[in-house]
Amino acid sequence: MKVLIATQKPFAKAAVDSIKEVIANAGFEPVMLEKYAGADDLKKAVADADAVIIRSDIIDADVLAAAPKLKIVVRAGAGYDNVDLATAKAQGVVVQNTPGQNSNAVAELVFGMTVMAIRNMYDGTSGSELRGKTIGIQAFGQVGRNVARIAKGFDMTVSALDPYCPAEDIAAAGVTPVQTVNDLYSNNQFVSIHIPATAETRGSIGYDLIRLMPQGGVLINTARKEVIDEAGLAKALEERPDLKYVADVKPDNADELKERFGNRVFFTPKKMGAQTAEANINAGIAAAEQVVAYLRDGINRFQVNK
Repeated sequence: MKVLIATQKPFAKAAVDSIKEVIANAGFEPVMLEKYAGADDLKKAVADADAVIIRSDIIDADVLAAAPKLKIVVRAGAGYDNVDLATAKAQGVVVQNTPGQNSNAVAELVFGMTVMAIRNMYDGTSGSELRGKTIGIQAFGQVGRNVARIAKGFDMTVSALDPYCPAEDIAAAGVTPVQTVNDLYSNNQFVSIHIPATAETRGSIGYDLIRLMPQGGVLINTARKEVIDEAGLAKALEERPDLKYVADVKPDNADELKERFGNRVFFTPKKMGAQTAEANINAGIAAAEQVVAYLRDGINRFQVNK
């Protein structure tokens, strides 16, 4: 059986070597498609593939239609909104992610950007410290848990909101559970966003929430740009000169925000949360192992389109 590794943004060489080894040792054929030009190249490559490993690559209805043999897609990472889950399910294709493999890398980036923000982008002026400050975590999954762990190392007070995580589980991690999103934003000087982009969450973080943040608030987004109401963000930043916004997901109005608010905003040039050698290798190997487990033994532990 053929396993296609389709990555416009390639894995590191060490990850590629390990992925190939895992697949070949299981008796399957690894095939690479790196830095491809567009969807047509991907559709040609998946025509005879039994499995596909991707990163941020788009697996939509057209790609799925071009893959009659396809049995499984594994997204090497936590998010999976780049895959058409409904069409995959209808076609009998299992979709999995690799939760937890990138979570420490993303959490560390949260604090890399946060420290840069409170030190005024290292512009030579006096900044502030994290010790003794409050941080609210919006969604307490693998990344959120790592953010909490690191925040405690900075001696911060940590709270979290997650309607899908029992309050007792949040408390067991030494974090204060929060009941409403308004409370999360109004009671924390820092808020770190980790919610997925869904019909419910798209555009859900805007003016009404951001303006609730305490004096000197910093909003950190390493999730998805779609969860931000960009017009509302701009309005809040305009009315509150003390607020800052840093993101690993460049907004559509990035140029406008940068022009209007200067060093109060920062965006990475591309999504970089998982861009570490360690996360790259961990996620790639996990994806390969999950493909093998499914093709060989039918194990679908991380299926996201049941």
